[in-house]
Amino acid sequence: MRVVRELPEPLVRMARRHNEPLVVQAVRSTAAATIAYVIALHLSPEDAPPLTAPLTALLVVQVTLYATLTNGIRRVNSVVAGVLVAIAFSLLVGLTWWSLALLIVASLAVGHLVRVDEYVPEVAISAMLVLGVTAVGDTAWARVLETLIGAVVGMAVNVLLPPPVWVGEAGESIEDLARRVRQLMLRIGEEASGRTPHARAAARLHEARRLDHDIVGVDAALRQAEDSLRLNPRVREGLLYRIVLRTGLDTLEICTVVLRVLARTLTDLAKEREPEPLFREETGAVLEQLLSEIADAVVSFAVLVTTHVSVSAESAEARLTAELRQAGTTRDKLAALLLEDVREDAEQWQLRGAVLTEVNRILDEMDTEHRSRRLLEELDRCATEQRERMPWLASLRERRRLLRRKWLGRLRRNRATGGRRSS
Repeated sequence: MRVVRELPEPLVRMARRHNEPLVVQAVRSTAAATIAYVIALHLSPEDAPPLTAPLTALLVVQVTLYATLTNGIRRVNSVVAGVLVAIAFSLLVGLTWWSLALLIVASLAVGHLVRVDEYVPEVAISAMLVLGVTAVGDTAWARVLETLIGAVVGMAVNVLLPPPVWVGEAGESIEDLARRVRQLMLRIGEEASGRTPHARAAARLHEARRLDHDIVGVDAALRQAEDSLRLNPRVREGLLYRIVLRTGLDTLEICTVVLRVLARTLTDLAKEREPEPLFREETGAVLEQLLSEIADAVVSFAVLVTTHVSVSAESAEARLTAELRQAGTTRDKLAALLLEDVREDAEQWQLRGAVLTEVNRILDEMDTEHRSRRLLEELDRCATEQRERMPWLASLRERRRLLRRKWLGRLRRNRATGGRRSS
């Protein structure tokens, strides 16, 4: 009988996380550094191991193609600038304590002059590394060659082997955030329908505040997804995907803020009415039902945002529209009951009215027509910014569009002429 051994837990976790950014980054960086080292071994005139090439490749390779092309150029400039500064110092003064101080000052100044932004310290680091092992100008020029080899290999890895698109991971994080919002909203609704102690309402308020930390994590995942869509040859509608995800997260963030305000209102109401219930039994039951319907709509909204297939998107939008319509009917019923409550007991009428206002705000934010207008506004804004930033690209696209329209018109005329001749 064959004995099946269970893998250790760290290996199991590593196997499950094989698709995460850190793992992908490690594999791609290792491959780029190894390739750069092998190429530099054959091309570098130096006898010593050409470690500058794999070092540069490690600095250049990033998780996304956009980050490689944008950050890679600045990093290459910083490394090359540092090597050139080290060449000058090695030829003139060599390495002493005072020359090292001058080298650092000069490298930082050169870094600002060549505008490498956040990579200014790498100019000084590269200069110190090269000066520490370089005493002859020929050796320093070999470092320049190795740097260029590492930079070319690092960029080629992401150009020839495009990195993965992290839209799926960002979508999962958005849906997870929506589910956490749903669970908290359900608990708030259950407790608002009965006698809620002030301490319990305050605990829900703290939970709502902790959602801000979840939004920070989702925003980081979304920024990575946005970078993976830029300049990626495997993505055709990267701008549309970015806008859909970003506006969806913005809407969920607004909903969490309003939910926190709602929890604050219910906490104040519990403090004022303790030990009495927050609402009448009928009003509390309708509020619980409304928050339950809104909680389901929040998840449906997240599914709509993260769905890219047209058929699935249509079904998700139809489901969200139906849930919002039902929630709107329940909201109207709650408004009538709250009006009756205020007429019978005018105390805390501001807090009761605030509950209705906050519920309305969440429903308005998830409204499909409101979302469509927001998407169109963002698309127009991005198109305007792109035309202002790169007018030549907009002119080229417009010329291509006119040529394509002209070519299609000529093709239709030729077909029509051919059809008349054949008849």
